[in-house]
Amino acid sequence: MHQQTLKKLRRENLIYFFLAAVLVVGGFIFLRYEYYVANEFPFTQEVVLVILGVIATVLVTALLLNKQTEVELRKEGNIKFLDLKTRIYMEFLEHLEAVMRRGKTSHEDDIELQFLTHKLALVANPEVLKQYHDFLEVFSSATEDDTIHDQEEDLINQALARLTVAIRHDLIGELDEQANYSRRQISRQIIRNIRTLD
Repeated sequence: MHQQTLKKLRRENLIYFFLAAVLVVGGFIFLRYEYYVANEFPFTQEVVLVILGVIATVLVTALLLNKQTEVELRKEGNIKFLDLKTRIYMEFLEHLEAVMRRGKTSHEDDIELQFLTHKLALVANPEVLKQYHDFLEVFSSATEDDTIHDQEEDLINQALARLTVAIRHDLIGELDEQANYSRRQISRQIIRNIRTLD
């Protein structure tokens, strides 16, 4: 539905652009004609200019409003997608927190993780998917016996830290760049924070 609306707005923009071009060319030809023919009638040229000016203003205003609507629809779509992505990332972290608190996994945990994997596949960028794969390898290896020991917990936390860096970059990477924080600085800080808790 969103794509159809954008296509409709683009089509309308092309129509307005075409009408504006016809108006300019036609108006120029008409004015040249009126300048010579209606020369003897008082105010004729001024009235024609006012009418053409009003029409041109209406067309340009409609074109600008359509463009603004298109931009707002895109922005709204991006915000909804970012919200969905954030919710899925948080759902994954909350699930993992619950598993780590219990110190063991169950069949239900595995099923939930499988579905979270599918959800992440829908929204995550390629880098997050790669780090997620690396995390899953560590997590699967650590939970083969369905119990998470201290050393395995450390390995999971380190893999999760790397995944968190990728998730952060996916969600707010542009803001970090604007604040002059390099990805390497953020990565070091996150890993340092994890190690402090060990």
